[in-house]
Amino acid sequence: MTRNGHTPLPGTTLVIGATGTTGSRLCAELAAAGQAVRAAGRRATPVAGAEPVAFDWYDAAGHAAALDGVGRVYVVPPVGDPDPAAVVLPFLRRARAAGVRRAVLLSASSIEEGGPAVGQVHAALPGVFDEWAVLRPSWFMQNFTGGHLHAQGIRTDGVIHTATGTGRVGFVDAGDIAAVAVRALTDRHAPNTDLVLTGPEALGYDDVANIVAEVTGRPVVHRPLPPERLRARLAALMPEEFAAMLTAMDEAIAAGAEDRVTDTVRAVTGRPARDFRSVMERERGHGG
Repeated sequence: MTRNGHTPLPGTTLVIGATGTTGSRLCAELAAAGQAVRAAGRRATPVAGAEPVAFDWYDAAGHAAALDGVGRVYVVPPVGDPDPAAVVLPFLRRARAAGVRRAVLLSASSIEEGGPAVGQVHAALPGVFDEWAVLRPSWFMQNFTGGHLHAQGIRTDGVIHTATGTGRVGFVDAGDIAAVAVRALTDRHAPNTDLVLTGPEALGYDDVANIVAEVTGRPVVHRPLPPERLRARLAALMPEEFAAMLTAMDEAIAAGAEDRVTDTVRAVTGRPARDFRSVMERERGHGG
């Protein structure tokens, strides 16, 4: 029996995106719970407590080896692909045929079932698996640490650029997403629903800049941009279609779409979601 009285199902879990923001934390949580983990990434990168395996969404020839002996799969769709369903759904059908019983899909709070991109995978998932869940987290707190564009802007010039205006977001800790994913993957009964995940408070980007400045001791400001300027700025760094999608998400935040908090983390894991300041302090202590 593990924390919170949870006795997980046995069997191997395939974690796609195992070196990513949520996948790396999920691998660590599963391994700590004594679960067999297969860590999938573009390279077979060693991950503590997990069996590494090479995985490329666009090379189906390698999928059978990744799925061999797997009972559950954590699905992180290919980043930046405007039509992930074209590769993710065929993979999920292969997984089901190979004996995978449960799939947990990482989506986003901003994307409804049947919506664009991963929303199409969400809509199709119950037709492929009897046991499933869709995690729909709000924006990650880790966007302000590590290698994310916001984190880079904070480090290089102390500026966070968005088109969010005064809109607020219920930022969520990636560790909390991983903790929910563990339960969704290994509880005796699958959620068979989507789970909207947030932190305990909704913050504007001005609030975020102030907290990051206080924690780091460096000046940090939020600089709002008109949507067209943000889109041009992003398009210099990524495909135009993806830049347009990210800009549209910022516009939705400005209109209030992400100004909400849920109690899902507590309801699933038995403990409250972590707040933004404590996560920034923790990440700073880890060199984030």
